[in-house]
This record gives sequence, structure tokens and C-alpha cells, in this order.
Amino acid sequence: MELARLVSTWASCFQENRKIGAVIVKDKRVMTTGYNGAPQGVKTCVERGECLRKKLGIPSGTRHEMCYAVHAEQNAIIQAAKLGINIDGSTLYCTHQPCILCAKMIANAGIGRVVYEQGYPDEFALEILREANVTVENYKEA
Repeated sequence: MELARLVSTWASCFQENRKIGAVIVKDKRVMTTGYNGAPQGVKTCVERGECLRKKLGIPSGTRHEMCYAVHAEQNAIIQAAKLGINIDGSTLYCTHQPCILCAKMIANAGIGRVVYEQGYPDEFALEILREANVTVENYKEA
């Protein structure tokens, strides 16, 4: 979790409380890392000087598509695919509970366990992960 926290400091999110980090681990080895930030070649919110979601008044946990950033969990999974790293059966450590979009990707990537530190207002994501037989743990309770 310490590494996920460190990776979160690389995030290009305009809001300090929305800097998210993720680490995928398998067989006690770090496979990939990810943080929330704009796709390659796209200006970040920091570079734009404002948060699009805040500007549009979009509440947390809704309308995930209305953001320049790719989520930390998504970036970690994308890196594994890009680099040809097998993450089937791995554990994803994340500073925040995954949203529903990330939950679906986690399930399809074959990640078997998610450990998160801070909650997120998305019970449906937890329901999907559990139904997909992904073990979900809160780090403070682990």
C-alpha cells in the first residue's frame, strides 16, 4: 500500500483528494503501477488549470466518462497489456476503492484480489467484484 500511495503522488489530477495510485502484484513481485492522469498526448487538468468535473458540477461517483483522466487501476491494467505482463490471479493494491468501470476491468483481467485503503461511493462496484469472485479487502481492516 505504501507503493500505491507513492505512485498516487504522480497523478495529474487537479484535486489533491483525487490523486489515486494502484499497484498490481503477483507472486510477491510488482507487475505494474498506475495513477490517474490524462491519456498520452492529452493535456492534464493541471495543465488546463481546472478540473472539468468540478467546472461542470459532476458529483463524485457519477459520470466517470466526463473526466480527462484514465483511472489508476485502468492504467495499471493497460500497462500490463501493453508490456505483455500476465496479471491473471494477481492482487491489485489501490489507494481508493475501484469504481464500477474499474471493477469490470479488474474482473475481466483476472485479478483475484483487490485491497483498497479509502472508500468510494460505489456499492455496485463492490457487488460486481464479489459476484466475479474477486476478494475485496479494506486495508484498514486487513
